[in-house]
Amino acid sequence: MFKPTTIKDIAKALNLSTSTVSRALRGGYEISEETKKIVLDYAEKVNFKRNPIALSLKERRSYSIGVIVCEVANQFFSQAIDGIESVAYSKGYHVIISQTHDSYDREVINVEHLANRSIDGLLVSLSAETKDYSHLEKLHEQGLPIVFFDRVLNSMNTHKVSSNNVKGAFEATEFLIKKGCKRIAHLANASQLSITAERQKGYEEALKKHNIPVDDKLIKYCKHGGRDKMEVEIAVREFIDHDPPDAIFVASDRLSTGCLSTLKKYATNSNILVAGFSNSELVELLNPSLSYIRQPAFEMGKKATEMLINIIESKYPIEEFESIMLDTTLHPNGA
Repeated sequence: MFKPTTIKDIAKALNLSTSTVSRALRGGYEISEETKKIVLDYAEKVNFKRNPIALSLKERRSYSIGVIVCEVANQFFSQAIDGIESVAYSKGYHVIISQTHDSYDREVINVEHLANRSIDGLLVSLSAETKDYSHLEKLHEQGLPIVFFDRVLNSMNTHKVSSNNVKGAFEATEFLIKKGCKRIAHLANASQLSITAERQKGYEEALKKHNIPVDDKLIKYCKHGGRDKMEVEIAVREFIDHDPPDAIFVASDRLSTGCLSTLKKYATNSNILVAGFSNSELVELLNPSLSYIRQPAFEMGKKATEMLINIIESKYPIEEFESIMLDTTLHPNGA
């Protein structure tokens, strides 16, 4: 039967006390660098792994981080999760991922489940349907470290990581204008999401810069964030069935896919250009083609995790928080 090496085994082999070995493994400042090296080298040689259950009981920490995203299949979130894991595992934390599929009810259930598993902190990107934030506010008030990324809750006093949505939307819309488009529709996400307001602001600023009036009839919101495919199809058909636009600016990856699918189905002979946010690796294969804004998803995940672990490991309450904004890039494609 396999028997894992214990701290007592290491102490006996090196003729040290168990407390010295334990402190050396934790990197304790009171242990000399020479002793730390001896202990760590031997621990690696015998493939020593600290018992996570014993460690969590002793330190009252689980060394696990919860992550709430709409869906892992979304390329943006899968890339963000890669960034999250790259930091978390290097710091000794496990990552527990939960998908909301843009459902408020699923988000509440997942958050409560993770909290009951005694996670040390929570990374959150809000679902499209979420309008009541009490399930998160309650945990934050109780002291659970929470950091938001991408779809953030501006009213909560904590760290937030987002991309420059205003700039990205402005560049995508202006690109369409420079291609000769004057009548540009906007397919938006759920109206209460932070990214929706920011991307609509960029869209409207580009129109105003080029003296194109903002037409509210050319803006449609998808309250389910693209989860309901029929909702997206109906919104796009409302654009194209009567006085169709020259172009459509789409606010998210999932909406972009639904928009292109609808255009292919109902507007095969149209010359409607499409630009939108997308982190898909296959975007250049799409037909109709999509010019796209790419977010630094991996970097956003890394930064959010670094900020969360800083809160978790801080010996003193953190009272000053940052809102980090990372840059986006425009990728013209076929338009």
